[in-house]
Amino acid sequence: MTVKSVSPKKVAQEVFQNEPIYVLDVRSKEEAEDWKIEGDHVQLINIPFKELNGSDLKQLPEDRTLYTVCAKGNTSQRAAAYLQDNGFDNVYSVEGGMAAWSEQLETVKIGDVKGGAIYQFVRLGKGCLSYLVESDGEAAVVDASRMTENYEQFAREKSLNIKYVIDSHLHADHISGGKKLTDASGAAYYLPPDDAEEVVFSYEPVTDGLKLEVGSAVIEAVYSPGHTIGSTTFVVDDKYLLTGDILFVKSIGRPDLAGKAADWANDLYETLYSRYKKLADDLLVLPAHYAEISELNEEGSVSEKLSVLYKENEGLQIKDEAKFIKRVTEGLKDQPNAYEDIRQTNMGKIHPPADEEKEMETGPNNCAV
Repeated sequence: MTVKSVSPKKVAQEVFQNEPIYVLDVRSKEEAEDWKIEGDHVQLINIPFKELNGSDLKQLPEDRTLYTVCAKGNTSQRAAAYLQDNGFDNVYSVEGGMAAWSEQLETVKIGDVKGGAIYQFVRLGKGCLSYLVESDGEAAVVDASRMTENYEQFAREKSLNIKYVIDSHLHADHISGGKKLTDASGAAYYLPPDDAEEVVFSYEPVTDGLKLEVGSAVIEAVYSPGHTIGSTTFVVDDKYLLTGDILFVKSIGRPDLAGKAADWANDLYETLYSRYKKLADDLLVLPAHYAEISELNEEGSVSEKLSVLYKENEGLQIKDEAKFIKRVTEGLKDQPNAYEDIRQTNMGKIHPPADEEKEMETGPNNCAV
């Protein structure tokens, strides 16, 4: 009997459209708890493959489509075959498993800018968010993922010339597509110099107050250290605040991914409780990550007004600096998978093959406190 399969792209679109989905995760319980397919209408059932034979299959829906998933797509095929042999006719194996799931990007329009619009690229399987600002036929991409074909295709479809590629900081949780997209598009690549002391390729420095014109729209850099020493926020057309990994919708950035938590925690406090306080409170915060599927708005975007976050975000309620520093330096989650190798890759010091890059990015992003 032939095992049916489903593309991770189709699964991502169904999650994004809030369609009911049933997923059987056949990895270990620890793996499934740490990192899984999530969505408001995703029903996840975890039965490790070695336990499938002999398990009570009545917990699985016989009258609904069922997706099986594993790490890379092989074990889930065997699980789908087993279920087919046991009377489940509408079961599909997710092609490429969780490794492929982590590469899916869905695009949502956030709003208008002068002469164009700003779009958010939502990486459902990794919780990463990147952005494209387009105006009058020009575009800038901020915090690009390594799947740069998504931005290139988007630009082709809208007849855009990618003028700038920008990273808000040197990423440690995922491989940046900045250099790759720059090489493909001929755009200028901007990176905060304080994060780039060991970078081995050429780039343009992002400095405080720098203004980049994208058609009629303007992107202004605001130095905002704390997650890294070079972390920089971008104000787009005085309406949108691209916060990188400094501020999220339900949390704040962690200061320890370069081993300097004690030093950078003070910077993080200064950014969140002083620098950001000087910005307009009606700016729409657009972070580079989200931690939970509940952070997605109804249309699939991740955003919130800065004024709302100052009322509701837990990380913005700790006014005492000593208590804040204690909070952000103690009891942190595990650091992202292969984060040091990812940093070395983003510096241009090592060049892993594609399969190794995919493996380096497995697991949740863990960039928040």
